[in-house]
Amino acid sequence: MVRVNQDECIGCGVCAQICPEVFELDEAIGKARVLRPEGAECAQEAADSCPVGCIQVEA
Repeated sequence: MVRVNQDECIGCGVCAQICPEVFELDEAIGKARVLRPEGAECAQEAADSCPVGCIQVEA
């Protein structure tokens, strides 16, 4: 399960660049949002690359 803490997200877009099948940058709010909560292999790399650590990936 993949989640983004919207309060901490700064909208840098790194997650969407690394793992576009799971994340997208919501232009309306300027923050990342999860497209596929079930995740994909790249989701953990995106979480590890998040500069503010606002992505949680749980098995």
